[in-house]
Amino acid sequence: MSKHLPLRDAVLSWLEYAGSLSPKSHSIVMLTLQPHWEDVVMAVAAAAPRDEHPDLYAKVKGDWMLDVRTLLVESGLAEAAQLIAQGVSVPVSEVADSFVTFCTGQARVPERWLLLNATFPERTRIALGRHTLQTFTADELRQTVPAPALNGLHPWSLDLDLIAGAPFLHVPDLSRTVTRRPTWFDITGPRAEAQHWQALLPLMLWDNELLRVDSVFTVQHGRRFDLHPPAVPTTIRVYPGSQGREEEVEVRDTGDFHVQPIHLSALTAFCTAITKKIDAITAGLTHTRRVPKLRARRLERAGRHLVAAYQRTYDDYGIWEVEADELYLDYVIALEALLISPDDGKDEGIASRIRSRAAALFLTPTERERTEALVRRAYDARSRYVHGDKIKEQTEHEKLEELRALRLLTLQIILRWLVLTPADTGDLAPLLDAAAQGTGREQHINRPLHAFFATTSPRSRPADIVLT
Repeated sequence: MSKHLPLRDAVLSWLEYAGSLSPKSHSIVMLTLQPHWEDVVMAVAAAAPRDEHPDLYAKVKGDWMLDVRTLLVESGLAEAAQLIAQGVSVPVSEVADSFVTFCTGQARVPERWLLLNATFPERTRIALGRHTLQTFTADELRQTVPAPALNGLHPWSLDLDLIAGAPFLHVPDLSRTVTRRPTWFDITGPRAEAQHWQALLPLMLWDNELLRVDSVFTVQHGRRFDLHPPAVPTTIRVYPGSQGREEEVEVRDTGDFHVQPIHLSALTAFCTAITKKIDAITAGLTHTRRVPKLRARRLERAGRHLVAAYQRTYDDYGIWEVEADELYLDYVIALEALLISPDDGKDEGIASRIRSRAAALFLTPTERERTEALVRRAYDARSRYVHGDKIKEQTEHEKLEELRALRLLTLQIILRWLVLTPADTGDLAPLLDAAAQGTGREQHINRPLHAFFATTSPRSRPADIVLT
């Protein structure tokens, strides 16, 4: 920091004059007209030349110049000046230190942060391919925001306590232009949960409770931090207060997906194993053989439709009525994508083969019969919906029960498909067809599933898996 003292001193001198500004908001132009601003610009140019810090510069009329908006707005310096003008006690030394770091530090790669409606233990950090699932303390979050000393000094400050401990899936995004606005719909591609299905899928397979993406943001450490309270779903909780009075507190809505500390190591092992299988299959996109390529695309198709169905299901028995029938499409497409074979005909007997193969993944006659019946009803509902017919008359509760059962079945089929899919260029469908006929079941189905669930079981072991 000592070699950047001229920059720090220039900032401190500029901030001294902020108290003489009127309390109202000021334009960037007005702030640049204050005494010592030119000193700040020259000090930044000396400490952070363009070849080392191109993110601080912009082209103006054909020439590269320091970007004033970046220096004032993105660094938090303009905000500090406004607060000082309003009479707020601002720790100017800390602000100056933050500005020096902002200008001279390495610009971090922008990241996509997905806020999950879930609860994980403190210090959770799980690798999920390129993604990382992580919970952050308020102090860790404070080090991520620009000018952390200013946080909490004005009423619209980001409430870091609201998201402290919240689980985020974050991943580097080299292609993304940083924006101050939170992003939910991405005009350059599909919705965010579909783009990040590979990281979400292991978590969804771990527990039957619903897991959704609440919000998606772009974050650049020390530069931009776009998590704002309006984009964080909240709920009101009532706590016993002083003098026997109850107090209402706004807290983050955490949903029903809760991981206890005692389960964290098992979850980590499970996610590691499933991520490895997903990565091995998706690597088939670059394979020279037809089956691996098709398998990779079909896993992606199944994953995208599963997370889409989850995103429209806000609790076990809560689905917007206008969307409920469409969920049959998502679940049936996911099942077909995994269980169809490249050797199957276009239309002939597809539904029957999917039912048979889905049932073959289960180890007891009871579960196989239940699976066939549920898949048959799902296909019937899907066909009726697609053809504009009325789906079988059901009460709202019966429909929600059916969709919940179909969701849990789809999870189990995806998990077992991942466990059993051959690592080579073979296809799983012929093995399932043979098992349905009573051939090779013990070798190709029962033993691998028992071995997986014995060592890497999800939180709830299925009823048909009995370990001795």
